[in-house]
Amino acid sequence: MQMKQNGYEKYVKERTPVRKLGPDMAKAFVTGGVICVIGQGILNYCEMLGLDQDTSGGWCSMILVLLSVSLTGIGVYPKIADWGGAGALVPITGFANSVAAPAIEYKKEGQVMGIGCKIFTIAGPVILYGIFTSWVLGIIYWIGTVTGVV
Repeated sequence: MQMKQNGYEKYVKERTPVRKLGPDMAKAFVTGGVICVIGQGILNYCEMLGLDQDTSGGWCSMILVLLSVSLTGIGVYPKIADWGGAGALVPITGFANSVAAPAIEYKKEGQVMGIGCKIFTIAGPVILYGIFTSWVLGIIYWIGTVTGVV
């Protein structure tokens, strides 16, 4: 029994990918930074065109989502995410990728059973817990204002 356990541990050690935390963090920082620089460039351009800050922010979000979905569709964004890790997955572009990727993957199963059922496979829990957390924090804030704490 001990030999089986040792063999299994050796197998797991061979198959488990080795991660180097420092380089992975640096790549995530660079990737997220590049996305932010692109976003800031879009904001600056929109403001240069005379749009107010809120409208510029809306355009920036829409353009970043469009770029992310387009790059996901042609297979580039998954490569960026593999290299940049959380730097590519945390911003709004990562969320757009998480919605577009299942839609592309399951389109062969049809509009309803494929895309319709699977599109929020990854993004669904994020939306659910985001809304739930917002609701809980809203209740806490309301209680704080009623009691005079906030």
